[in-house]
Amino acid sequence: MSHLTVRALANFYATQLLLCSKQAPPTVRMIHAHMIASGFRPQSHILNRLMDLYCKSANIVYARKLFDEIAEPDIVARTTFITAYSHSGVLKLAREMFNATPLNIRDTVCYNAMITGCAHNSDGNAAIAFFCEMKRYGFRPDNFTYTSMLSGLSLVAEYESHCQQLHCEIVKSGTGFVTSVVNALISVYVKCASSPFVTPSLLMAAARKLFDEMPLKDELSWTTIITGYIRNDDLYGARQVFDGMNEKLVVAWNALISGYMHKGLVSKALEMGRKMHFLEIRFDEFTYTSILGACATAKLFLHGKQVHGYIIRTVKDPSRDFVFSVNNALIALYWKCGRLDDARKIFDKMPIRDLVSWNTVLSAYVDVGRIEEARSFFHEIPEKNELTWSVMISGFAQNGLGEEGLKLFNQMRSYNCQPCDYSFAGAIISCAVLASLDHGRQLHAQLIQSGFGSSLSASNSLITMYARCGVLQDSQSVFFTMSSLDSVSWNSMIAALGQHGHGGQAVDLFEQMLKQDIVPDRITFLTILSSCSHAGLVDQGQRYFNSMYELYNITPGEDHYGRLIDLLCRAGRFTEAVDMIQKMPFSPGVPIWEALLGGCRIHGNIELGIKAAEKLFELIPHHDGTYILLSNMYANLGKWNDVSRIRSMMRVRGVKKEPACSWIEVDNMVHVFLVDDTKHPEVKKVYKYLEELVFKMRKLGYVPDTKFVLHDMENEQKEYALSTHSEKLAVAFGLLRLPCGAMIRVFKNLRICGDCHNAFKFMSQVVGREIVVRDGKRFHHFKNGKCSCGNYW
Repeated sequence: MSHLTVRALANFYATQLLLCSKQAPPTVRMIHAHMIASGFRPQSHILNRLMDLYCKSANIVYARKLFDEIAEPDIVARTTFITAYSHSGVLKLAREMFNATPLNIRDTVCYNAMITGCAHNSDGNAAIAFFCEMKRYGFRPDNFTYTSMLSGLSLVAEYESHCQQLHCEIVKSGTGFVTSVVNALISVYVKCASSPFVTPSLLMAAARKLFDEMPLKDELSWTTIITGYIRNDDLYGARQVFDGMNEKLVVAWNALISGYMHKGLVSKALEMGRKMHFLEIRFDEFTYTSILGACATAKLFLHGKQVHGYIIRTVKDPSRDFVFSVNNALIALYWKCGRLDDARKIFDKMPIRDLVSWNTVLSAYVDVGRIEEARSFFHEIPEKNELTWSVMISGFAQNGLGEEGLKLFNQMRSYNCQPCDYSFAGAIISCAVLASLDHGRQLHAQLIQSGFGSSLSASNSLITMYARCGVLQDSQSVFFTMSSLDSVSWNSMIAALGQHGHGGQAVDLFEQMLKQDIVPDRITFLTILSSCSHAGLVDQGQRYFNSMYELYNITPGEDHYGRLIDLLCRAGRFTEAVDMIQKMPFSPGVPIWEALLGGCRIHGNIELGIKAAEKLFELIPHHDGTYILLSNMYANLGKWNDVSRIRSMMRVRGVKKEPACSWIEVDNMVHVFLVDDTKHPEVKKVYKYLEELVFKMRKLGYVPDTKFVLHDMENEQKEYALSTHSEKLAVAFGLLRLPCGAMIRVFKNLRICGDCHNAFKFMSQVVGREIVVRDGKRFHHFKNGKCSCGNYW
């Protein structure tokens, strides 16, 4: 080729490559192929442009082949690959390229690429190290250098001095007036304010001073300072800055709406949305998702439906991101407002779905207890992530299907999906449902080995698991060694203490929680009222109930009233209980009448008990518990005709009594016993051993309490009937099979029999071992002839 021809081709290809950056990436290969076919050998500037375009079109491998053919690549080519590797997340190759670049050809741009790559790949320490190296070798940082380096610093800054040192450096460099640099510096102060080693208000004050002194503010400036205040729980400061904006930026509005939502101020979030609409500020997908989220939280279905209609009418040709985020928010709105089938219709009509869409619908099915539909939907999900598995595992556990939850947890591993802390939490709760202590302890060990030992959700599940398995001291050990606590942690521990008969300790822990400035929620009050009820702490319980609305603006629900009625009735204060029922702001439902009937059974108040039972017959006519309690009350009074009448009523109405059963885990196997059991392979040994125990117990003063036999028969027959109760058989089996000195843990599906409760106190004396029995309501720890419940149960 002549010199003129080569020059013309070079100009032609340079022009084509310049245009190529604005066109579809495949044209790069066409231009390159044309170069090869024409015999044109490009010089460095065209070759560099070609490699850059290949890198930007995700064809780094081919670009690297071109690079390797160059004898002495210049700094532009090397910087191109440092940037490309960093952008692709392969920081190791970017470092190798940088380290292979001779010092004499490096420049500021090359260092900037490396610093930016480290910052974008979350390696803040490396970004700072490259900045220091750059200065040490005499390269002069520019505005871009400081912006990138500050981005890296924001990832690791934990002390005020970290911010101040770089602040001084920027002032000395003369870049303290550059908007991009100051924005990055404000971001460092804002993120460092979240560190536990600083006083947030001081860091935010420094950020605010920088912001106020900026000669020129852009959209990022306003957004950074507003979101900074929100991240540090200062909505007043955020609103103050927001109100000072001349231009109402959508991002700033979205940030403030999100901040109100995070603090639970739903009405303020919705008010912001109304103002945006009034000012004709165009909503984006973030605005819509926040507004729909507020409607879902407040259960404002009609309001949310109006927003849905507005989206359909006004949004034309929505982007892919818009479709995903808004439809997912709509699914959550309909589900949380009790319209799950409508939520499913929205999902089915979505032209494209992401994993969030699938997981949202799965969570909806699990949340409302439609577990079989959830199971079926789970199997339809084409690609599952950790969250998908975790939701389903937790769903099984929450719906009493602990065995299914554990099976799915093991299946998750077989699919090479490593469990996260939420998956572990679901599996641990499954162990709690099954009362499988050994399996729970194994999961605890695996949790620590996997590096999730400090996980808040997993630790909270451990508190519950150990408590439900009867090992309260292990629950306390987990609670008191947790690095951080939330309201769930406190609620779980308070509930555990109450269930194990330590109502006084539960009250003390609740008071300690208040001193730690942890705001109690409605669940907290349910747990503390229940603890007070089972410990007879009437005055404390009433005081806590009254404080719900007076101090914390929580309106008591029927479940709270139910716990209060239970508290009063257990103490025999029926006049106050009836008076409270009459003063309730709503008609009493099942929880209220069940609490009243339970109290009447304890104190033998047959007249009031009949009234409560009649109400329950109307509300839940096929629930066996009402019939059984009323029948037991008649039996205690010796009114066998009435007992027969109630049982006849059950037969006519087709109501079947749930059979009592007790179980105990021995050698990783669960052994189940029924009343008058004859099927267990070792039951004969159990009966014989139980006779020996009763003989020794009688010497200590034990006398079978035949009033708990609810059938009309001879006294001797009553004593035999008492000896065949399932909990006695399970405890005797545990004493036979478990090592000497080991604690006996037995679980029963129904309330423990009064005679069994008395017998276990004597039994614990005879054998010198602690016996723990969990019935349908609570735990009883029998030791040295006493029970943890103090006979108040």
